[in-house]
This record gives sequence, C-alpha cells and structure tokens, in this order.
Amino acid sequence: MAGANLERLPRLLALVPYLQARPGISVADAAADFNVTEAQLRKDLTLLWMCGLPGHGPGDLIDLSFEGESVSVIFDAGMSRPLRLTAEEALALVVALRTLAETPGLADTDAVQRALAKVERAAGGAVDDSTVAVELDEIERLQPLLQRSIDEGRALRLKYYSASRDETSERTVDPLRLFEADGRDYLEAWCRQAEGLRVFRLDRIEDATLLDEPAAVPEGVQPRDIAEGVYQPASEHLLAMLRVGPAYAWVADYYVAEDVVEDGAGLRVSLRVADPAWVRTLVLGSAGQVEVLSPEWLAEDLRAEAGRALAAYAGR
Repeated sequence: MAGANLERLPRLLALVPYLQARPGISVADAAADFNVTEAQLRKDLTLLWMCGLPGHGPGDLIDLSFEGESVSVIFDAGMSRPLRLTAEEALALVVALRTLAETPGLADTDAVQRALAKVERAAGGAVDDSTVAVELDEIERLQPLLQRSIDEGRALRLKYYSASRDETSERTVDPLRLFEADGRDYLEAWCRQAEGLRVFRLDRIEDATLLDEPAAVPEGVQPRDIAEGVYQPASEHLLAMLRVGPAYAWVADYYVAEDVVEDGAGLRVSLRVADPAWVRTLVLGSAGQVEVLSPEWLAEDLRAEAGRALAAYAGR
C-alpha cells in the first residue's frame, strides 16, 4: 500500500496543472497520459476534490468537474504551476545520466541522451555543461563492456600497451573472466594473436570493442591459478639488472621485478623482459637515470649506441 501511495502522490501533484492546460479533456485521454485506468483517475480526481488550502473551508478546496466524460478545473487552490526540479535534483539526475552515457556497451544510449535532454530542459538552465562535466575513470568505463563480453560470450578487440615490449598492439581476444589481485584489475582471455592464455591489466587497455562474433576459447582451457601471483615471467625471457635513479624508481613498481635492492640513492632492479628493445628505449630515454648492469652484451650495445648518437649530434 505504501508503494502505491508513493506512486500516486506525484500524479496527484501533477494533475491540476495538467488539467488546467487541457480544459475539457476526456477522462479516457487523461488516464492514458498518466498510464492509469479511468477508474483510478476518477479516484484521484475525487481525492483532489477534497484537498485545498489550510482551513478547508468550501472556498479553499480544489473544485473540479468530472461527472461526465470530460474533466475541467473550476478552482485550482493555488496549484496552478507545474512541478519543477530544484537545481540539486536536476544536478543529481544529470550526473547519473551523463555517467550512463559515458559508459561503453550501454544497450540504448539514444534513450539516455533523450532523457538527459529532457532533464536539462526541465532544469530551466540551472544545469549545463559549465555546471557539471562527467568523466569516468578509464577502468570504470571499460569494466561494464568487458563484463558484457563475458556474459554474452562475445569476442573483443583490444588496443593494449605491453610494458615488457614497450609497444601498443591490437589483438582479438576471447574473454574468460575479470578479477582483482594486488589492488589491480585484470582481464583473463585467450589471445588469438599469441595463441595462448593471457592476462591483461585494465589500466593498460587503451581501447576495447565488443565484436559481433562469439568467443572461441579452445576446449579444455581453464583460468590460471594465480595463487603464486598474477605474472610469472617465463624462464626463457632475458634477465636484466638495471640501476635506476630516483626519478625512475617507479620502474620497480610498474614492472614485475624479481629483485629490488637499494643501491646508493637509487635502486638495483632485476626483471625479465621478452624483448631487449624495451630496455634500450628505457635507458636511452632516461637521461642517465637508468643503467644496464647485466647482461654485459646489452650494456655494451647501449654504450655503443649512445656513443653513435653523441657523435652524430656533435657533427651537426
């Protein structure tokens, strides 16, 4: 009963200004506009007929005519203006709707945009682009789309940054699950490019597109056991030892390190990398903040490359 009354109150408050704007409207049309039966509308009109200003004298009550097939307002008792959203109410609705509009994978974004336009018009200029701008965190934007791909069993196209190779690539994956570990969010999926199971950090996914094709995870493939950690570098990957200065101490946190030791003002970091080109890029772009300690052949290559660069610069 309480729920029915909560639904009825907004309708009662809206009826008088609605009827005043449409004198002589038929009961059937008014009931259809409010999505109620004619019997329910007549009950609402009867209740309104007994409402009015404090004192409840005959001259203070709302006066309606609805005995026949049409409805007219004879006296509105001060309820002549339609209800309007307050600035706070409009702001809350606009923030919620813009959040939905910014969420990828939403089934009916057009409906959200239409509702948003109506609320902004109803606010009468109280809320506009200068009042509120909604920008979702990238992970919050991605999660609904990734979860939808899992729920619907559909493939994804990812644009992904690989830290071990220091490159961004596009790949098609068949998702298995989303999970959180060590304070980070991950997608586990079968990568068609690598032909293997891979784990993707959500903060390194630059873009994701839901494809109109079913996911095709090979039979027998199961999510990995992550009890020993999310990333378990392959033994065949190159083990590199780096000395990093204070400005590059983030390397020890951002990449999967096997060992981190304080080394004077900086750190000595050991980590496995799939491609030595990533180490070259890191060292040559660090302005002396990163040094390769081992393997020696990589350190020699980098010293020679840096020397060639300096010679070319000096010869200009």
